[in-house]
Amino acid sequence: MIDESLLYRAIDEAARLGASYAEARYHSLNVFNFYLLNGKVIGGSYSDSTGVSVRVYVGGGQGFASASTISWESIADTVKRAISAARTSATSRKSPARLAPARLGTAKYSVAEKKPLSSISEDAKILTVREALNGVEMKKGDMEIESHTVAYRESVEEKVIANTDGAFVASRVPRVEVFYNLTGKHGALRANRWRELGGSGGLEVLDGMDLASSIQDDVDSLHVNLVKARNMEGTRRLDVVLSPEIVGLSVHESAGHPSEADRVLGREAAQAGLSYRTEMGEGERIGSEHVTIIDDPTIPGSMGFYLYDDEGVAARPRVLIDKGVLRELLHNRETAASFGVESNAASRALDYRSEPIVRMANTYMAPGDYSLDEMLEDIKDGVYIKKYMEWNIDDKRWIARYVGLEAYRIRNGRIEEPLKNVVLEISTRDYYGRIDAVGKDLRFEAGSCGKGEPMQPLPVWMGGPHVRLRGVEVKGA
Repeated sequence: MIDESLLYRAIDEAARLGASYAEARYHSLNVFNFYLLNGKVIGGSYSDSTGVSVRVYVGGGQGFASASTISWESIADTVKRAISAARTSATSRKSPARLAPARLGTAKYSVAEKKPLSSISEDAKILTVREALNGVEMKKGDMEIESHTVAYRESVEEKVIANTDGAFVASRVPRVEVFYNLTGKHGALRANRWRELGGSGGLEVLDGMDLASSIQDDVDSLHVNLVKARNMEGTRRLDVVLSPEIVGLSVHESAGHPSEADRVLGREAAQAGLSYRTEMGEGERIGSEHVTIIDDPTIPGSMGFYLYDDEGVAARPRVLIDKGVLRELLHNRETAASFGVESNAASRALDYRSEPIVRMANTYMAPGDYSLDEMLEDIKDGVYIKKYMEWNIDDKRWIARYVGLEAYRIRNGRIEEPLKNVVLEISTRDYYGRIDAVGKDLRFEAGSCGKGEPMQPLPVWMGGPHVRLRGVEVKGA
């Protein structure tokens, strides 16, 4: 950790040089990872990204600079560069940069490691992953896994943030994640399945993944797709049940991203796209009363966990859609000023080199009170999409397409024959509007959400329960 007095000295120096607001952030990200191809180690690395960034507002302009050397001389130079950048930006802005008021904090917190990352060797971690792979049946009849890759990553992120508005926050968050990719082969046919698992904490996160069972379940899904599934002819209007995996992805893409206030303002248009919420205000109905979508950084053990954002604002759950009605956007202090509201602590940065921007954390659809059997029991003719193979969504996050890897026909309340590569292509309003039942089985998937230029991939969770949609078009392969 840094000597905290250096950060206070930095913001005092920025104020002396004319900054109306100054923020200094120490940010350290230590990472260990390794990669397996077909069970063999093909690479691994340690990385240490540690430095200090300074962000200032001067004369209506904003400036940002960073340095990897932790010394007063280096930090003082960083302050001067940030001040110079702010004065330059002030000359080209159409309106002055402003910051909204916010609930700023003074706190120190850390995520406990029940089983410390340092408690076993790197070789033991590799062995743990290999043993999981050894427990997987990679061949089922005439279908086999042609290749499989596994990437293990553990990180410890430490931050100390101080600003001239009175915030001071020090935090430590360890994370463990595993990504795997499977390619199934049956004759001339191929299909692919990938998944990411992870959370914040120590090696207990790895132990809780049940990696062998997860991979085996996906091998079985590839077998269903390549060997058992049959085409559904044409396009039909059917009732559809979607699994938590697909619901989590859909709310991240069609509710989370379009609720980022910088995207609504058009500031992400060239890099990450636009938002339908530019034309739709708070209070407009976009879905049925069964749909509530929340982004919550404070979920214990989550990939996107934090208690204060990178502006020192206290985190809380953000309700993006409440019973089908559009509610709050995700804000940092600058976008909040543009909308005349308070920041809701959505400012995050990848590392010390990166400026904090508006980001999601853990986005999910709130659970209801249905069981899966209750959703199925009154469907005469429908489709259950359990896992997706691919997905696409347009720049405004309005038209989405999900292709099923594992899907089944529903007849008279029963899950029956598997279907190959069924396609659900639907507008966001139609998707949320046709949900008439939401399950009680909330589950989360880990992910890495990309945004910004340069790209800032940040850890997130995406979640939801099973949901039922009435009368939507489903296309055959």
